[in-house]
Amino acid sequence: MTALTRTLSHWKLHTRTLELGRRTLVMGVVNITPDSFSDGGLFLEPRAAVAHALQLLDEGAELLDLGAESTRPGSRTGNVVDAAVSADQEQARLLPVIEGILAARPDAILSADTYRSATARAALAAGVEIINDVSGFCWDESMPAVCAESACGVVLMNTRGRPDEWREQEKLPADALMNLVRAGLARSMEMAARVGIQVESIVLDPGYGFGKKFEENYTLLARQAELLSLGRPLLAGVSRKSFLGHTLAPLYAGKQAPVGARETAGIAALVAAILDGASIVRVHDVRPAIEAARITDEVIAASGQDSAER
Repeated sequence: MTALTRTLSHWKLHTRTLELGRRTLVMGVVNITPDSFSDGGLFLEPRAAVAHALQLLDEGAELLDLGAESTRPGSRTGNVVDAAVSADQEQARLLPVIEGILAARPDAILSADTYRSATARAALAAGVEIINDVSGFCWDESMPAVCAESACGVVLMNTRGRPDEWREQEKLPADALMNLVRAGLARSMEMAARVGIQVESIVLDPGYGFGKKFEENYTLLARQAELLSLGRPLLAGVSRKSFLGHTLAPLYAGKQAPVGARETAGIAALVAAILDGASIVRVHDVRPAIEAARITDEVIAASGQDSAER
């Protein structure tokens, strides 16, 4: 690991600005889907999703990421934008939850996890501050303009290929993997710049598990700080990911550890991500993540290597 290197910066959202880098921000996940790998179906009903979101806020989440379509491996075939879940279906799941959360907590900072420009537009109109695009603006050519028009915050993730391609992709050498991720994120930033999205509105996500083979995720985790050279803060989403379950297989009779048994491993990966430069962590279980992040932040502070504000 090369880090203990987090630069203080600001993230411009739709109506407010967040300071990043002084301490880790925890983003809680709310999956409003029947088929997400970790908790599909548990929060599909709007009242259940809203209640879960409010619980995550009560546990200390500073942001919530709301997703209404699964992007698990194998969940897409063919044209991504014309996938099985339509934009109308996605919005029918998502918008009532946005409205319910903001009715109860008007100051909540919400992110919509979507790659569709139509859904992004509707979510922004409903009150979200951030669009989290797992494709990094690559799956819907209209998405950058929608984000530019609203001057919202954006999370640009690196995804290698489409979900239906991931299992067949060849493993990359470490340097090739890092070059691919860095180039992909740089390309997403260029698309943002072309439509006038301010660089201060952008956070980058390396895309753990998104087109990365099991072992490749550890390369990415160990060398994540290299991506800080792109000049923007990093968000890391390692919670419950399959590469953790794969590593734990010897403890589970050679089978991947079940999703519910990956929390301790997820905390270990979260700590590594923070030490290697992540300013935001995206998690399913908020309270343990906050406790781990606070300890890790103290280690970073004690190192005396926090960088000055940009």
